[in-house]
Amino acid sequence: MSTDTTDGQNAPRPGPVAPQEGASLLAGTARDLPTGRHQFHRERLMVQIQQEQRAPQDSGRPAPAKRRGLRLPRPAITLPLTAVAVATAVVLALSSGGEQPGTGLATGPALTTTVGVATTRGVPQLLDQISLAAAKTSHPTVGEGQFVYVESQTADTFVKTVDDRPSLASHVLHRRQVWMSPDGKEGWLIDPAVNDGKKGETLSLPDEKGNPREAYLNGPSYAYLAALTTDPDQILAKIYKETKGMGNSPDQQAFTTIGDLLGESYPPAELSSALFKAAAKIPGVAVVENAVDAVGREGVAVVRLDEASGQREEWIFDRASHAFLGQRTVQVKKGTGDDALLVPGTVTHTSAITKRAVVDGIKEVPSQAG
Repeated sequence: MSTDTTDGQNAPRPGPVAPQEGASLLAGTARDLPTGRHQFHRERLMVQIQQEQRAPQDSGRPAPAKRRGLRLPRPAITLPLTAVAVATAVVLALSSGGEQPGTGLATGPALTTTVGVATTRGVPQLLDQISLAAAKTSHPTVGEGQFVYVESQTADTFVKTVDDRPSLASHVLHRRQVWMSPDGKEGWLIDPAVNDGKKGETLSLPDEKGNPREAYLNGPSYAYLAALTTDPDQILAKIYKETKGMGNSPDQQAFTTIGDLLGESYPPAELSSALFKAAAKIPGVAVVENAVDAVGREGVAVVRLDEASGQREEWIFDRASHAFLGQRTVQVKKGTGDDALLVPGTVTHTSAITKRAVVDGIKEVPSQAG
């Protein structure tokens, strides 16, 4: 038995990527998102390593682990410290380009889109509507022995280097599947861009001391999320406090953290509602009226520009139902150094959540009937 709640069920059905950016996203986007959404991955990996080194003395919390099995940005899957070395090796291997052994995903041309105009006008109103819609969403309770299942379609663009010559490549749009137990101690990942084999790999790994990994803000479990405060001011204060020193700025990191909690996890409806209200309080948050997720669903985006990287993080919602559809990261300002290859309009990451469900076993897939 499985309880299936598909995000964006009132939104346009997933279909071909919108013509305007579809050709760019799908045309030859041979993806091998493995271990490396490259530029994005490499950057996040460095952040995670720094977190591992700093966390024990800074906060007393368990050292942050690599999240989302190598999709270092967004979603909330946790991998132990022992996986960092493996992740680093994979990222380095990717920098040579070509097809990654065992993945069957090749690299292709860069993903691009038209950079939408962002405005701060109407941000509070939109996030209030999104918050109200989230509060009305019916979420099943995850029981002991069950698993949260999240399925998505994702693609990326990154800088790869061959013989000291950097170039842009991308990972083809593909399906990613994640299973996590309520306490976050058991899990499984199937992602041809990350896994060496088609069957995927376990996420049920201990911490660096051999103990079961404990959930925390940047590596949450369903149980952890269910226990969080739903007061917007309190949750935002907690985010700022526990992510101090991370990212390029406190405000950007707070926005990124909320985006992570919305992605590859299953926050209770009350918490989702509170997170959107908290996001409205972060300086610099804006709206882009027209955005498209990885599978072509059109919507409105809540965004924030990271001034340091020149990349804009976008959360995409259905225009009518305000259901969360997915996320993407778009280069808005030209990068520097090797990153100068990331010209405005480059999509460094795009993802669409196509299914969230509660299932009775690891690697069990919910029926399409729901």
